[in-house]
Amino acid sequence: MSFYWSFGTVLLLLAITAPAALAFGFAGASAARSRIPPVSWLGKGYIAVVRGVPDIAFFMFFVIALDQGFEYLRHQWMCPDWDQPIRQGNDFIVCQQAKLPLGNSPQIWHEIYGFFLAVLTFAIVFGAFAANVLFGAMRAVPHAQLETAAAYGMTPRQTFWRILVPQMWVYALPGLGNLWMVLIKATPLLFLLGVEDIVYWARDLGGTKTARFTDYPHGDWRMWYFGALLIFYLLFTRVSEIFLDRMMKRLTHGQATMGGEAQRKAAA
Repeated sequence: MSFYWSFGTVLLLLAITAPAALAFGFAGASAARSRIPPVSWLGKGYIAVVRGVPDIAFFMFFVIALDQGFEYLRHQWMCPDWDQPIRQGNDFIVCQQAKLPLGNSPQIWHEIYGFFLAVLTFAIVFGAFAANVLFGAMRAVPHAQLETAAAYGMTPRQTFWRILVPQMWVYALPGLGNLWMVLIKATPLLFLLGVEDIVYWARDLGGTKTARFTDYPHGDWRMWYFGALLIFYLLFTRVSEIFLDRMMKRLTHGQATMGGEAQRKAAA
């Protein structure tokens, strides 16, 4: 049953990470196009740094750093009288009250906390790629329309939300669709983060040299388990392609884009 529940874990990760990454991406793209230099540098730096680091290196390092960062802040707040160094060689030692989660917490809270760190890491990593896509989409909107909005007396804020943002999705959707596909294929990285996902259970239940083998002795079934994962991911990506195609047709309807022009000619 844990193997079947792990499919829900992957779907839950995607359901939470996709909008979170989109929020990070929108914030990063908006910052990158800001007229305030420090804000623009921050947005462009976020995009460049995160996109430039290999995903697996970022996942292996960032989760540990993020966990220790949370514990360090809690330690400074909850244990101000601590007189020992936090860094002791390779060990990171904080007071018991600052640990996340607490050592006496139920196992479910340890799993939830690990899942939260995984979601946050996924959102930050893929948010940088989404920011790059959205930044390019914002620049693709014809500048003449922004100038027309200004000529009609719209403020920069009104122009951004009423003219730029509604139209940029047409240009951003192909890139965001590709990013969604990459995100689906990246979910097995949960296995590296210690979350018991479908890859973890496929290896554990299908192998003959794991802890599960003593309870359920069998041959090497990993081929069948990973074959089932192959079918699952192929079907999932196919459904995603159909959904994205329909969304693209809806967004380009009536738009002055190649997709909208193709629909106009087909209707004629």
